[in-house]
Amino acid sequence: MKLGQSLKFVSQIGIFDWLPKYKRSDLADDGLAGLIVAIMLVPQGMAYALLAGLPPQVGLYASIVPLILYGVFGSSRTLAVGPVAIVSLMVASVLGDLADVGTVDMVSGALILAFLSGAMLLLMGLARLGFLVNFLSHPVISGFSSAAALVIGISQLKHLLGFDIPRSHLITETFAHAFTNIAQLNVPTFAIAMLALTILLVWRSGLPSLLARTPLPKPVMNSIAKAGPLVCVVVTILLVWVFDLGGQYGVSIVGEVPSGLPPLTLPSFEVDVISQLVPAAFLISVVGFLESVSVAKTLASKKRQKVDANQELVALGAANIGAAFTGGYPVTGGFSRSLVNFTAGAVTPLASIFTAGLVALSVVFLTPLLFFLPKATLAAIIMVAVSSLIDLKAVRTAWTYNKADAGSLLVTFGAVLLLGVEAGIVAGAILSIALYLWRTSRPHVAVVGRVGKTEHFRNELRHEVQTYPSLLAVRVDESLYFANAAFLEARLLADVADHPDVTDLVLIMSAVNFIDGSALESLENLIERLRDAGVTLHLAEVKGPVMDGLNKVDFEAKLQPGRVFLSTHEAHRLLLGADEIGDVSMKLPA
Repeated sequence: MKLGQSLKFVSQIGIFDWLPKYKRSDLADDGLAGLIVAIMLVPQGMAYALLAGLPPQVGLYASIVPLILYGVFGSSRTLAVGPVAIVSLMVASVLGDLADVGTVDMVSGALILAFLSGAMLLLMGLARLGFLVNFLSHPVISGFSSAAALVIGISQLKHLLGFDIPRSHLITETFAHAFTNIAQLNVPTFAIAMLALTILLVWRSGLPSLLARTPLPKPVMNSIAKAGPLVCVVVTILLVWVFDLGGQYGVSIVGEVPSGLPPLTLPSFEVDVISQLVPAAFLISVVGFLESVSVAKTLASKKRQKVDANQELVALGAANIGAAFTGGYPVTGGFSRSLVNFTAGAVTPLASIFTAGLVALSVVFLTPLLFFLPKATLAAIIMVAVSSLIDLKAVRTAWTYNKADAGSLLVTFGAVLLLGVEAGIVAGAILSIALYLWRTSRPHVAVVGRVGKTEHFRNELRHEVQTYPSLLAVRVDESLYFANAAFLEARLLADVADHPDVTDLVLIMSAVNFIDGSALESLENLIERLRDAGVTLHLAEVKGPVMDGLNKVDFEAKLQPGRVFLSTHEAHRLLLGADEIGDVSMKLPA
């Protein structure tokens, strides 16, 4: 690597961007934001590990080194990386078929997934494949997220009700088993779960408005408002400990959580296991990246900051590799914690590094206090956290605006529920690409005419325009490629057939950004077929890069006697003559 390239790569590492500009006055803001996110992350990290089928300490381990590495490499100033619900569900889904929940094999599989995901993200970042974020449409992501939220919520029923429910990809089977075995309900467990849900919901919806009426300083109000999960943990731990709900009434508790910093771990590199996990690791990487970069860009836009998708790939890759070697599991940027980090006043990624330090202190000193933490509390935290992922508004908007988008949303939603998480996201991706091909294979094509005595041309079906018997002007509103080349050729020949007096056809290409080889061949065939019909093909408003490509194959020579015109007006003026088109102006009529 040359020196200039090396310096460019170094300059793109996040910490070299924000650290030299760091102000001492920002330290308090980053410290407070780091504290608030840590208060939220400790119980959430354990809850998401439980969702992934892993011991709770794995969620804490995944909230230390990955956060530091993202702070070093990331481009977002406020993204909070760590365990998230959807990725945890995907980990549980893939590993549940290979290992028993909570066993060493499950933990080993999680390390492999973290390493593979990190390696894939890192390689994609170095190859500058950040554009892949565009291959899953928003309706597909919305459908996936909403269905995943339902799957996550239902997967927690066993912890809320206090009896075992066999794992199933089908929601109906889970509900059926829960209903038919409701006599096994553990009442104290259910009561703990309802208490936890009540605390979390009241804390989230009612407390902020009450705090706003108090004279408390804003930083204190922010800390209290985000401490709901922590309060929920403390209250339920005390109840279980004081009334011995675990020993006497069978309330399932977390038990002993190993104290101390994350251990150094080495993922297994057995070829058979890796080959089984590679497809799932790729999906986890893509979904995690999509969630992370969408959150990062949303928050960055509020402060007119930039997020580099390729740099985010590198940063998330480093974070996941760090998780693999420190006892964690796949991580990404989460919406709820990132929003908390943003609203708490985080200025730079140092806030995440502060969060990592506070989580590390919690793992070292506070884990003995978590022995009596009921799993029902963690399940309640998960359910409240994922409830915001169910987006009914997106369904209404998509249905109103575009039925095809609504269809892709609903298909993805149904595929996740009926086929599973991995199959659902693959179905959504395939559907996104299929819909794109379908839409662009039948581009909008309009016969245009002159608006009044101006140089402007519009669709004759939408405006009162002037057309000319001997000249047909047609605008195509899509790039030309293999999927739509035949359609355009057939449409233009049909238009010529409908206008028997036409001697010149002007193809307006103002919306064409690219012409592939198949479309080029189709245009050449069109020239010959029109010539046989006594019609000359011309082009107008061809963009520079498109014209550069046509010049490479000497297209203008094949087009003759047809010409390439700078504008549609110029084509009309030279082909019809000034006398026929009359005096014109640039202005549209009032």
